[in-house]
Amino acid sequence: MTAQEDMPEIPVVCTACETRTQVPFEDVEGAVARHNEQLHDGEAVAEVDPDVLDALTDQLGREMGLFDDDPNT
Repeated sequence: MTAQEDMPEIPVVCTACETRTQVPFEDVEGAVARHNEQLHDGEAVAEVDPDVLDALTDQLGREMGLFDDDPNT
């Protein structure tokens, strides 16, 4: 298995288009920017699924020790 195959696919949603797709991690930024530029005149409409982004941010914060020991954070 290559490093590229190890990278997760990230869910990207666009509420205006009512679409949801999985994008390889390394392509997320470009795919979101391209979608918004082509379909929404550059307005930031499509985005990484907010629930997934929140979960990833929380996990990263815990791993970096940014949260106290409260299990509810």
